[in-house]
Amino acid sequence: MNLKNLIDTIKVKEIFGNTDIDITGLSYDSRKISQGNIFFAMKGAHTDGTEFAKQAIEKGAVCVVSETKINDCNCTNIIVDDILDTMAKISAKFYDYPDKKLTVIGVTGTNGKTSITYMTESIFKKLNTDIGVIGTISYRYGDVVIDAPNTTPQSLDLYKMMAEMVKRNIKYLIMEVSSHSLVLGRVSGIEFDVAVFTNLTQDHLDFHKSMDNYFNAKKMLFSSLSTNLKNNKKFAIINSDDFYGKKLLEDTDITATKVSYSTCSKYGNLYCFAKDVSLNSEYSSFNLESAFGNAQIKTNHVGMHNIYNILAVFGICMAIGLDFNKVVECLKNISGAPGRLERVNGSKDFSVIVDYAHTDDALKNVLSAIKSLNPAKIITVFGCGGNRDKTKRPKMAKVACSMSDFVFITSDNPREENPVEIVEDVEAGAKEINKTNYKVVVDRKEAIKEAIISANKNDVVLIAGKGHENYQIIGRTKIHFDDRETASEILKNFR
Repeated sequence: MNLKNLIDTIKVKEIFGNTDIDITGLSYDSRKISQGNIFFAMKGAHTDGTEFAKQAIEKGAVCVVSETKINDCNCTNIIVDDILDTMAKISAKFYDYPDKKLTVIGVTGTNGKTSITYMTESIFKKLNTDIGVIGTISYRYGDVVIDAPNTTPQSLDLYKMMAEMVKRNIKYLIMEVSSHSLVLGRVSGIEFDVAVFTNLTQDHLDFHKSMDNYFNAKKMLFSSLSTNLKNNKKFAIINSDDFYGKKLLEDTDITATKVSYSTCSKYGNLYCFAKDVSLNSEYSSFNLESAFGNAQIKTNHVGMHNIYNILAVFGICMAIGLDFNKVVECLKNISGAPGRLERVNGSKDFSVIVDYAHTDDALKNVLSAIKSLNPAKIITVFGCGGNRDKTKRPKMAKVACSMSDFVFITSDNPREENPVEIVEDVEAGAKEINKTNYKVVVDRKEAIKEAIISANKNDVVLIAGKGHENYQIIGRTKIHFDDRETASEILKNFR
């Protein structure tokens, strides 16, 4: 594609060099540049892409897009005000607007995003229909599975993957849409057809600074539904039991057709309502009353939070026009996400469960679900990540110590913070409510070991915070660490 045509829709400050040149590809990673590519010199958390412009040019870049002029640039240099927005627009055009050829479903909220995408994918598989999935654990479509460095990838990667889905004749895409991705323009320009709001509880305030900012970031997804180049009906599937969900439902600026879901009451004309909910250690059941039809649902997923996830999935399926009876049948045996209430094999007389819960609300949900198992004792292992919202640390301790019989406070991903100082922040919450049913063990492997050794018959050991993750980040180094592997090995050696 010719560069002159490629940039005709973007706002350019200055251009140095020739724009009448052919472009063969796009990249923001200088190591992946090929001959004829554009290099986007993005600013990262620790590096500035302009430092790698020379390397990109040496590898064959014929154009560098940057927010500041590149000195001694031996190729075309395009200067823009907002490189993230520019990259999204150029990527959309280069890959021929693949989002317009897909039904795109975006799921946002603090908790539940990954489970909802996995459950939806499970229904599509049962119906022998292909769907692409972009999310926290992996990006996958057809036989392609890519480990996910971010919940929502950069816009360039998104457009490239969507284009590949279109080539494979995949018609649907469901993606987790993080608040970071909305603010940082990673989903800029993508036309969503269905947007889902799960809930909003405290998280990421290191980035957003306030709950209002956090909510407004999430709201961007729903505001974007007013863009309708596809000329189709847009749907907003919203949890009406959540305070912020209610705000979205009552927001008249959101023009999409709104579908509420709830376990408390029906809301609006289009609703999905779980009535007479029954929870136990083996299954969950409820009477589904909805604007689309009524049914008795019995599922192998436990916990009230999974009732909400299933309602959201049902709402998605109805919005995109799937058959009611087939969806209801699929809901009875859908698969969930790895690392979410996942049992670790190897113990006969007590249970070890791994879960991704890394906010106080998520931890409360998981512990509530475990209580439905009627364990003799609940022993919880958890920590908090470094370089992240510090104010949620004591809140997580309060939940863990209030809802568990004993707690091991440990490390998660300390990143560039001192793990001892992180643990002290966490411990402050337990002290604030005068709880002493905990022990600090900074080393995560040792904490898991002590928790398992201390367990007796009919106890449940919950290892929370990392779930599917198979690494720890210490400083800027990522090392292999999997809670499931660690627990399994300890069970082999000590039981």
